[in-house]
Amino acid sequence: MSSFDLQRFAGEKTEEPTAKRKGEARQKGQVPKSMDFSSAVIMLAAFFSLQFIAPYMYKEISGLMRSVFTQFPTADFTIASFQIMFMDYGVVFLKASLPIMLVILVVGLVINYLQVGFLFTLQPLTPSLSKLNPISGLERMFSMQSMVELIKSIIKISVVSFFIYRFAQNQVSQVAQLMHADLMDVMQVVGSMTLKLAFQIITVLLVLSILDYYFQWWQTNKNMKMDKQEVKEEMKQSEGNPQIKSKIKERQRALALKRMMQEVPKADVIITNPTHFAVALKYDADMAAPIVVAKGQDYIAQKIKAIAKEHAIVIVENRMLARTLYSSVEIGEIIPAELYQAVAEVLAYVYRLKKRLS
Repeated sequence: MSSFDLQRFAGEKTEEPTAKRKGEARQKGQVPKSMDFSSAVIMLAAFFSLQFIAPYMYKEISGLMRSVFTQFPTADFTIASFQIMFMDYGVVFLKASLPIMLVILVVGLVINYLQVGFLFTLQPLTPSLSKLNPISGLERMFSMQSMVELIKSIIKISVVSFFIYRFAQNQVSQVAQLMHADLMDVMQVVGSMTLKLAFQIITVLLVLSILDYYFQWWQTNKNMKMDKQEVKEEMKQSEGNPQIKSKIKERQRALALKRMMQEVPKADVIITNPTHFAVALKYDADMAAPIVVAKGQDYIAQKIKAIAKEHAIVIVENRMLARTLYSSVEIGEIIPAELYQAVAEVLAYVYRLKKRLS
């Protein structure tokens, strides 16, 4: 029983999604986005702008209606006149509705960009045979997502119905007074009441949509979570198998060590600690300063000294200089200026020794 529990726990999606998983989900269009939030903001912007655009729309449409009622009795109706008339009416309605349509378009684009950023993908529209599977369809119908959407719809309908009922109850007396009012006054009052009710409902929907956005973000992140094995596999794919990488690095170190050891016979002197450090120096007349052709610690230091003995390279013991060269100069680099004097004394000693032996 315990082994079963461990296996089940091993496959549990407890790890946060990686950047690669998030990128793949984004390409598929799987991003946190609340349609309710977009709709609420668009409606709020539309009704807010309607307060300023309404006089312009009324002017355009009322002008059209006056034209219709004055020209209809004396108009000569032909196919050509009907075409011109409908084109003129279409232009007027377009001019009247274009400002509010532009507001809705701009706000819709902005609010969607703020939610998901710039994203263009056709993958969600790609036909899939799995979508035609009736069993999968039933699973989607009775899934937790569908239940959540149903509960959200019930809450929205209930809240909106409550606000409409309460608003109507408060405005009954004012509506009754409109029975004897002028048509223009009736239109102004009804328009004001409509905007007031719309703003109340949209404000409530906006609050609910903000909660819905955070729920969509949580759900999307939850669906993208990974188990430990998936994280390991992704790391292997993106960075390579750790064992293979380790072998490659080991091989690279071996090759670098081999190349370094091949440079030891070309050195002029080996400066040692004497047991823990060894640094091989080379100097030619065309060089600005001596360079380090090899260096090593412990086993590598002993290897360098062994090769030096095989090729009759002079080995000089200088504890402080050996440690300083090992820690401050990389292979292939020239020695720093502050070590010129110490290295020059060593090389002078080496040259005198070689001259005496020759």
